Amino acid sequence: MNTATESAGRLLPPDDVLREELHNEVHARPSARIRLPALVVFVAVLNEGVSREQECEHLRRLPGQQDLSPAQMRGNFLRLRFAEHTLKWERHTEFTRYSIVQPLPPQSGLGESEPDLLAHTVTPAGWLRDIPGRTVAAIQLVMLHAELPEPTPQAQAALMAPAQQWFGGRTLVASQLGGGHSWALTDFHIEPSGFERMLVIAPPGTSDTRAGRISQRLLELETYRLMALRGLPVAKALSPTLAQAEARLAGITAQLEAKSASEQELLDQLVSLAASVERATAEHNYRFGATRAYDALVSQRIAELREKPIPGTQTIGEFMQRRLSPAMATVAASAQRLTSLSERIARTSALLRTRVDIVTEAQNQQLLEKLTRGQQLQLQLQTTVEGLSIAAISYYVISLLLYLAKGAKAAGLPVHPEIAAGALIPLVIWVVWRATRRIHARLGTGEPH
Repeated sequence: MNTATESAGRLLPPDDVLREELHNEVHARPSARIRLPALVVFVAVLNEGVSREQECEHLRRLPGQQDLSPAQMRGNFLRLRFAEHTLKWERHTEFTRYSIVQPLPPQSGLGESEPDLLAHTVTPAGWLRDIPGRTVAAIQLVMLHAELPEPTPQAQAALMAPAQQWFGGRTLVASQLGGGHSWALTDFHIEPSGFERMLVIAPPGTSDTRAGRISQRLLELETYRLMALRGLPVAKALSPTLAQAEARLAGITAQLEAKSASEQELLDQLVSLAASVERATAEHNYRFGATRAYDALVSQRIAELREKPIPGTQTIGEFMQRRLSPAMATVAASAQRLTSLSERIARTSALLRTRVDIVTEAQNQQLLEKLTRGQQLQLQLQTTVEGLSIAAISYYVISLLLYLAKGAKAAGLPVHPEIAAGALIPLVIWVVWRATRRIHARLGTGEPH
C-alpha cells in the first residue's frame, strides 16, 4: 500500500467507544495562564439539586454570553474569555467551581492594609451572590510581582512585615513554594464578605503558566480541605448512635451466653439492630469514602507545592495537616467502628444461628425417635392384622371346601367332609400365607417371596 492510500484509509481497528473520552480526560481541566499582577476570585458551591441548565442560565447573565448553550458545558469545563478577564467554570461530582481571573485592582499591592478587592470585581452586581448552589469555599487570591529576599531571617522578616499589614496584622501561615521560587501567604480567616484571602508573591519573570499552576494548586488545596472536612460533622453525629448500638449488641451477646432469652427474642433484637446499622452504613458510607478521597488529594496537593519554611511561621502544609489529621482520624475511626459493628453483628447472628440449629437438631432427633416408635407399633399392628387376615381367609376357604366335600358326599362320592376339611387346613393356611407374601413382593415391600 502506498503512502497516499495509507493516509486516506484507517490503519487501526475501530476505536473503543470510550477511547476518545478517556484520552481527552488528561486535557479536560487545563491550568489557567495568569499574567501577574492579577486577582483571582474563586467560588466553589455544592451542586446537589442544581442542574447544568441552571448553571448555564446563570452564565448567560454575563455580558456577551446570551447565546451560551448547555451543549457547550457538556465536558464539565468551560472557559469564557472577555476583554480584560476570563471566567472558568468546572463542574465536579459534588461541587462546581467558578474562577475569575482579572487584572489586579489599583491600591491592592504590598503596603496596603486589607484592600477592598470586591469593589473591583468585574462580574455584574449580584452575580456572585446568585450563583446556584451553596457556598463551600470562596477565596480572593492576589498574585503580584516582588523581589524575594535573601534566605536569611532578617531579610525574610522585612518582606513579611508588609505582607502581614496587607492581611490587617493577623497571624499568617506562609510557605516558600517550588523550593523557594515564590511565596504563598494566608490567614485562613473568613472576611465579613464571606471570602478568604491568599497572597502569592512571585519574582519578576515568573511565567504565566507557572502562575496558573500555583493558583490551581492553592485553590484546589483549600477546596479539597473543606470537602474532606464535611465528613467530620457526620462522624460526630453518628458517634452516639454507634455507642448505643455497641451497647445493645453487648447486651444481646450477654443474653445469648447466659441463655436468658429465647431464640426468637434474640433474633428479633438482632434483626432490629442490624437494620439500624445497615441504614447508617447506607446513609454515611459515601460521605466517609469521599472524605478519604479528598484527604488523599489534599496530601497530594501539599506535596506538589514543594514547600520550604519561612522563619517564624508555619508552612501551609504543616498548618493544614496538624488541624486536618485529627479530623480525618475521627472520620476514619467512625467508619471503622461502623464496619466493625456490622461484622460483630454478623458473628453474633452466626452464633445464634448455631444455637438454633442445635436446638432444631435435638427436636428433630426427638421427632424422629417418636416416628420410629410409631412405625414399629404400626408394623407390629400390621403383622397382627396380617395374621388375623390369614386366619380369617383360611377359615373361609376351609368352610368353602367343607361345603364342597359335603356336596360331593351327597352326590354319592366316598368322601368324609370333616376329615377332608381337617386334612386340608395346613395346605390352605400355607397357600394363603404364600399368596400374601407374593402380594407384598409385588407392592415393593422388599420382603422375600
